[in-house]
Amino acid sequence: MSRKPQTGRTPPELAKAGAAALGGPAEGSPPAPRKGKPAVNPAVEKDFAAADQAPMVLAHPPGGTVPAVEPDAARIAMAVADGAPAPEPVSAPQPRAAEPPHAAEAPEPARAAEPARPAPEEAPQAPRAAAQPPSTPAEAGFRLPDPALVSRTMADVAERGQRIVAEFLRRQGGAEGPPNPDPLNIGSAFLDMTTRLMTNPARLMQAQIGFWQDYLTLWQNTARRMLGGAAEPVIAERKGDKRFKDDAWRENEVFDFIKQSYLLSSRYVTNLVHGAEGLEPKAAQKVDFYTRQFVDAMSPTNFWLTNPEVLRKTAETGGENLLKGLSNLLSDLERGKGKLRINMTDESKFSIGENIAVTPGKVVYRNALMELIQYSPTTETVLKRPLLILPPWINKFYILDLRPKNSFVRWAVSQGHTVFICSWVNPDESLAEMGFDDYMRLGPYAALEAIEKATGERQVNAIGYCLGGTLLASTLAHMAQKGDDRVASATFFTTMLDFEEAGELGVFIDEEQLQAIEAKMNQRGYLEGAEMADTFNMLRANDLIWSFVVQNYMLGQEPFPFDLLFWNGDSTRMPARMHSFYLRRMYQQNDLVKPGAIELDGVALDLREIRTPSYVLATREDHIAPWKSSYRATQIFSGPVRFVLAASGHIAGVVNPPESGKYSHWVGTGPAPESPAEWFEHATEFAGSWWPDWQRWITAQDRSMAPARQPGAGALPALEDAPGSYVKVMAGD
Repeated sequence: MSRKPQTGRTPPELAKAGAAALGGPAEGSPPAPRKGKPAVNPAVEKDFAAADQAPMVLAHPPGGTVPAVEPDAARIAMAVADGAPAPEPVSAPQPRAAEPPHAAEAPEPARAAEPARPAPEEAPQAPRAAAQPPSTPAEAGFRLPDPALVSRTMADVAERGQRIVAEFLRRQGGAEGPPNPDPLNIGSAFLDMTTRLMTNPARLMQAQIGFWQDYLTLWQNTARRMLGGAAEPVIAERKGDKRFKDDAWRENEVFDFIKQSYLLSSRYVTNLVHGAEGLEPKAAQKVDFYTRQFVDAMSPTNFWLTNPEVLRKTAETGGENLLKGLSNLLSDLERGKGKLRINMTDESKFSIGENIAVTPGKVVYRNALMELIQYSPTTETVLKRPLLILPPWINKFYILDLRPKNSFVRWAVSQGHTVFICSWVNPDESLAEMGFDDYMRLGPYAALEAIEKATGERQVNAIGYCLGGTLLASTLAHMAQKGDDRVASATFFTTMLDFEEAGELGVFIDEEQLQAIEAKMNQRGYLEGAEMADTFNMLRANDLIWSFVVQNYMLGQEPFPFDLLFWNGDSTRMPARMHSFYLRRMYQQNDLVKPGAIELDGVALDLREIRTPSYVLATREDHIAPWKSSYRATQIFSGPVRFVLAASGHIAGVVNPPESGKYSHWVGTGPAPESPAEWFEHATEFAGSWWPDWQRWITAQDRSMAPARQPGAGALPALEDAPGSYVKVMAGD
């Protein structure tokens, strides 16, 4: 009979929570005041009559208890999409037939449960004596570790640890110059904050008094509970905080005290930082961001002795979970060649082109920066204008073609589009001098020429996603100066053009950090994909870092196979010249919205000259491209703009098929006002996906139809099957 812990989440629940990190909503709300005095045992109430006079800051207790379910390997808190669809079981890659089997759709047999461990036999009970000897571990319900397993694990640790240290030292020896003691340039911001705090000692003293009053109340309430009384929490975790789902955080007085003590300290530190007046806005943003990083790291859930779920697992397995966790830690250090690279999913369950990115098509064009894929039609007739998709090259294109059921590419094909997509190369040092203008010339411009050869059509509908949208807007401004009208309509997914309010990514953009990034890129010729991934993971540290530390290293769980997390971990490198231009000229200097400030291929850009009909999609909980920044396009472009705001985040808000029935979207009427808040106040909310709204908009631009086009049947012969070769190059290759 298998054991069931007192709490935990099923793999789909864990995966759903994990996907929230790719653009999840801000969690929680401030504590609400207590509405009434809790019932207390009369005997206890007398002892605490005086204590009840102390001021209290109370919050409602967290909502209902969590049902007991089997925990799983993945406290998946990812990257890339708040409320993203829960993962489905993934079968091993199968050989590809003439028509792809779409393994991602096939159900997988349920995972085998962990073999039940036989309960230890109970010895006959002797008559109870006046004094009983201490109980043995077996009698207390603890399992002793297998000595052979411990011995093998320690030998393996010694051998692998030696290799890891040797590799780390070798890499350090190849680095130029001493390491930077403050690579993120945090010290000066915190020094400025501390200086300003000390100029107002009264505010500092007031904050400390409030903190100690709350702490005293917590001590009183804990003592009351230990004596059998009842007490409302002084502070409660925010709604949706998955860290404290275990029942012990509420039912056990000690763990409840630990949790509330942490929450009080966190609130005190955060409020103290926010109370520093006169800080320059970017310095204040940096201090706030790294304070939250520290607060998240100090959570009691991240430590073995203060996490009840880990303690319970250790008792049940005799510490085997910690041995397995140590092995997982060594594996992640080996994968990172001495640096910790947390494994978020079982990568062995995925193969690009076999069970993800499986929409049928052909590569019909290739150059140094991209492969152009044309997808096979599924309708007898298609829209006359082909559809060109420019995904970001910070990540790989198959976020739009993960599984058949949530593939935007497959859905667009089914709606009668002849879909072309750019699959960007994963660059190495040979492409170090490729710039933003090269991405324009070898990306959209080359694709337009290839599409005309393949279909005979001069005009296309174009989509740009994130950085791909920034490239699309730059290309449209370039084309406007040359009188080129080959892009008949433009769609922008979660795209920033005005970087004045760039969200939390702006924390990483200052002169000191840019110089450090450029020094690394100049040494290698590119920015490592893992370094980019680390930056995005820090934006959702609880979901993308600490939840995996607990699951992988303390609970000793194996990662759960989840396609979205596999995509998130499939990082790409950035060419040195392009990335330096992008960070400096757009993020740091915000030159793209300044008429004539940026030149590409000898042409000065002015976004105000864009008169192409545009569909601008933003997502409400986007932590990479804040929706109010994306909204600025409505005030920049001179052509007609339809702005749509989708619920959820940077990934889930975009990859939201109509069949899922999830996430609403908002649409405005009439001219877009200057204020995004005013637009939202008058916008109308519609249930479900925005995809049908986009389809109605784009067909309204031109309803002309043509016979379906087969890839390779035109002037461009097929080079190979989709998804091509470029997408299969990993950052570590």
